[in-house]
Amino acid sequence: MGDPAGIGPELILKAFLDEEALGRCAPVVVGEIAVFRRYAEMLGIGMEFIRVESAREARSAAGRMPVIEPEGSGAGDCLSIGRIGREHGAAAHRAIVEASRLAMRGDVDGIVTAPIHKESLRQAGVMFPGHTELLGHLAQSRQTAMLLAGGGLRVALATTHLPLKEVPAAITRGMLERTLRILHGDLQGKYGIAAPRILVAGLNPHAGEGGYLGREEIEIITPVLDALRAEGMRLSGPHPADTMFTPPVLAEGDAVLAMYHDQGLTALKYATFGHGINVTLGLPVIRTSVDHGTALELAGSGRADPGSLFEALAEAARMAARKAGAR
Repeated sequence: MGDPAGIGPELILKAFLDEEALGRCAPVVVGEIAVFRRYAEMLGIGMEFIRVESAREARSAAGRMPVIEPEGSGAGDCLSIGRIGREHGAAAHRAIVEASRLAMRGDVDGIVTAPIHKESLRQAGVMFPGHTELLGHLAQSRQTAMLLAGGGLRVALATTHLPLKEVPAAITRGMLERTLRILHGDLQGKYGIAAPRILVAGLNPHAGEGGYLGREEIEIITPVLDALRAEGMRLSGPHPADTMFTPPVLAEGDAVLAMYHDQGLTALKYATFGHGINVTLGLPVIRTSVDHGTALELAGSGRADPGSLFEALAEAARMAARKAGAR
């Protein structure tokens, strides 16, 4: 469900009105019927809500939404649309925990998430910076990685939601090696690319310019790339980030690894905003998401664009089919 005060509920309602969006999978919603009913009434959407106890009971179809309600649900009673709030964060957290439980148990083939609001989560006492880190904790994954995709681009991040001043210290040889192994393995397993080509960005301007603008490329990034190349991985770089997103460079890779959030995602969101998706790598389950936030200013307006959610649904279905075919 995501944050009940944001645009997530509206996006999900729009998905259940669209035969094409539902045609690739049989989704069940984890959230609160009272929240969806409030939005449906506000937006004039006719929708039948069916409370179910398990995904196996769900029979989704256009105009009919099966919903699993987590224990403790009650956000609909105190919902303040378009506002940050502790109860909103608690409701989003309950839905994430329940969806993770369903996926880890094998009751569903994957998780697709609507956006959450980090401040509402913090007010609810949930101190993870985002879905990626929280889902990694719930799945007991040693390390996860964030990948955004769209418009022919796949961009993974070595670090995610960190203040910029903390990024250099976070980029260690061990972390970078684990991230590249996760990216390489999921490009094979989730995307079906037998021998992935990965373009790796430098941290500093001009990839450090031989140490003149920083030594991370010399002391950390290049040694990791050399060690993994020796194992057979197809890695290039470290590339200067200001030219890495040009067509001739991108043509040489299947995915990009950026060192920090805005280094990688500015170019991708410029190219795909509204239709890109977020994929969590390193989880034992499939998880995709929209590539945007809660857009509190649009909540309840009826103007939210569901394109990214539709793409996230389609990608999760493709991954699940690929996984089933590999068994």
